[in-house]
Amino acid sequence: MFARTPAPPYWAVIFASQRSDVADAYAEMADAMVALAAEQLGFLGVESVRGDDGFGITVSYWESEEAIAAWKAEGRHRQAQAEGFARWYDGLFTRVACVKRDYAWTRG
Repeated sequence: MFARTPAPPYWAVIFASQRSDVADAYAEMADAMVALAAEQLGFLGVESVRGDDGFGITVSYWESEEAIAAWKAEGRHRQAQAEGFARWYDGLFTRVACVKRDYAWTRG
């Protein structure tokens, strides 16, 4: 599902990850983190995909860099990150970008 973002500018956090072979409780934590992010001031939406090979990309959208910093510092999010490093990921890359333009098209 496409995130419904406002007119630019806004911010994107692009989280690319390679999952480990450990699946225990991952889906529940991922769902909990999306729900928690949605409660944060400045959260605009999220889009996420994961391939059969375990490689995934999640893009969360935010009103400001300050909102991103607050999300990064949120205690339950930090606990989930630690769990991810310890169990669920073999590697990850996070990029933060300012969206200056966006374009949309849908059939129908």
